[in-house]
Amino acid sequence: MNTRRNFLGAAAALVAASAASRNALATAPEPYSQTSADTAAPRHPQAGRPYNPVVTLNGWSLPFRMNNGVKEFHLVTEPVVREIAPGMTAKLWGYNGSSPGPTIEAVEGDRVRIFVTNRLPEHTSVHWHGILLPNGMDGVGGLNQPQIKPGQTFVYEFVLKHPGTFMYHPHADEMVQMAMGAMGFLVVHPKNPRFMPVDRDYVFLINAYDIDPGSSVPRISTMLDFNLWTWNSRAFPGIAPLVARTGDRVRIRMGNLTMTNHPIHLHGHAFEVAGTDGGWVPKGARWPEVTVDIAVGQMRAIEFIADNPGDWAFHCHKSHHTMNAMGHSVPTMIGVQQDDLAPKLQKLLPDYMPMGSNGMAEMTEMEMPLPDNTLPMMTGRGPYGSVEMGGMFSVLKVRDNLAPGSYKDPGWYRMPPGTQAHAVSTDIPSAATDPSEPQSTPDTLQVRKPMQHQH
Repeated sequence: MNTRRNFLGAAAALVAASAASRNALATAPEPYSQTSADTAAPRHPQAGRPYNPVVTLNGWSLPFRMNNGVKEFHLVTEPVVREIAPGMTAKLWGYNGSSPGPTIEAVEGDRVRIFVTNRLPEHTSVHWHGILLPNGMDGVGGLNQPQIKPGQTFVYEFVLKHPGTFMYHPHADEMVQMAMGAMGFLVVHPKNPRFMPVDRDYVFLINAYDIDPGSSVPRISTMLDFNLWTWNSRAFPGIAPLVARTGDRVRIRMGNLTMTNHPIHLHGHAFEVAGTDGGWVPKGARWPEVTVDIAVGQMRAIEFIADNPGDWAFHCHKSHHTMNAMGHSVPTMIGVQQDDLAPKLQKLLPDYMPMGSNGMAEMTEMEMPLPDNTLPMMTGRGPYGSVEMGGMFSVLKVRDNLAPGSYKDPGWYRMPPGTQAHAVSTDIPSAATDPSEPQSTPDTLQVRKPMQHQH
């Protein structure tokens, strides 16, 4: 992490025409920046009320300063470069060097003062999604405030009345700026740090992009047909694992700022929905689940005891959301034999590779030529071969010997003897059929009509 030591002078020059902006910038805390896509360690508070910090998956929390009892933050909205996964970067818009922006953490009852400096090529604003605050601080450009013009700094100030998990994003040219990745999380911790404590508290945003193969800038006019489904602007295998020690109580907070819902499914554990955008769910109103559906604009917090050691899949259950870039018009070739056609096509197109006759899994093993800066459709390898996943997929890694407070990847799980599926030899004939062989069908269909009702 680094501070922008030359930022104050440069920004002051940009806003020389605006006395309000000059005054705001003169009193703003120095803006911190982070460009790494690694998961940062939890940031424990050095001042103010105590709280148990969260861990932002492939992200970080924004430092603050105390000023006469007010907690001050500085967001800088600007173009950023984000690694979606190894082998691909995207040119996005974000905050303080990253997309999504850093998580803002504060405590119930805190008065916060958030400076927002605009380094985008167009005006912007910031809406504090789910926070109950004065109307003039709600951040809808043109309705509650003037737009923040390029080079200007605005300041938002309000008291955080309710604990919970919230989001921030622009309410100015929203379709463009959110499609470009401008968003972040705001976590308000309870005043009592012993209220609903957990051992590990993860947070991430669900977002999506449409980036043409070989390109790096999202298509901002896309409504539904996205081709990169991401958590915190990362796609598998770029999404970090969530690690826990056996017996830990784990909370995972997820916010959805995509154009569709996401049924998020966890293997190996049952959980309870412990929180929504509106606050915490009383324990008597919770029920066990293994999948939670998160609608557009919603937040859900789930909690469970990590009591089942292993490497457990954690993913969106919409199957095309666990894939990377793929054309929506690709024909289905299952059962179509291409052996005789492939040599002829390869004479004309040397890089042509027949695929799909027996499904798409073979693509994970092929060394298909791809445009630069393009992720394979299914990628990521486990200890036994290709995981055949992309997009919104990660792994919950539960270990007996994980050190308390450690978030280091423990590597792959070793199953105890006798606890893993394995191949056996049997005399049972295979049920598989050769797709090239015609399947027998009856020559005629016998239709039995119901008899007319007798009066």
